[in-house]
Amino acid sequence: MANELLFFMEVLVGGLLAGTMYSLVALGFVLIFKASATFNFSQGAMVFFSVLAFCGFMQDFNIPFVLAFILAALLMVVVGLCTERLVLRPLMNASEDTVLMATIGLGYVLEGLAQAAWGVEVRRLDLGIGDFPVPWIADNLKLFISALDITAGLVAAIMIIGLFLLFKYTKIGLGLRAVADDAGAASSIGIPLKHIMLLVWSAAGVVALVAGCMWGARAGVQFALVDLALKALPVLIIGGFSSIPGAIIGGLIIGAVEKLLEVYIGPFFGGAIEGWAPYVLAIFFLLYRPEGLFGEKIIRRV
Repeated sequence: MANELLFFMEVLVGGLLAGTMYSLVALGFVLIFKASATFNFSQGAMVFFSVLAFCGFMQDFNIPFVLAFILAALLMVVVGLCTERLVLRPLMNASEDTVLMATIGLGYVLEGLAQAAWGVEVRRLDLGIGDFPVPWIADNLKLFISALDITAGLVAAIMIIGLFLLFKYTKIGLGLRAVADDAGAASSIGIPLKHIMLLVWSAAGVVALVAGCMWGARAGVQFALVDLALKALPVLIIGGFSSIPGAIIGGLIIGAVEKLLEVYIGPFFGGAIEGWAPYVLAIFFLLYRPEGLFGEKIIRRV
């Protein structure tokens, strides 16, 4: 009985920590959605583009780790600037569907630029954090939890707490919330929409870089990172598209659910249910709570 409980705890904790990896990706979507009410389909491409550039700086130009990260972050700020100037500003008064299609196109552009600049080979990313059980936890708690999972959990917690405080207690955060509520009214009282959008897209780019580093260290830096956008969808549906705390809660739920179902129910279905089980859970939320656990209920006038 004790061994079964320990195994259950190991699976649960491992799932929760893995869920923070999904939260990091979902966080970039939330930032864009809060400011523009647009689902940014290019977020997965931004993850791939940023971390591939980071690896390229280190491996092709022998730039030290810290400097390479700073350069990659600055590059994502430039991407945010170009996105605001070349994509969003011309579509300022366009419909949500038009902006959505523009983000899909932006994603393909970023994917092509990344592979043209740095190649298509899978790159190994070593952050100095082993993807192996932490000895102290394994010896004392009998839980075989990866050091990379723990690090990702800490990074996600720090970023989410920082962004939550930014939105809640700073003038910039108040401006972001005002733009999210009513862009027209925010502009009429002097809030610079262009600066707000530049800030949001730059922040989303830096978040994409951090998420890409965590995922790249585990699975390698490869084109498959683009598909993280699809993996973050259930997280956003459950947590709410406009909620920063919802991103972490949704990620924890998805991480725990998919691991527990895979271990305890997966054998009855031939295994590999963690790939589709989160989407089944997301469908139930769409049916009975479409705004998510922390999202705002949208009321449309018809």
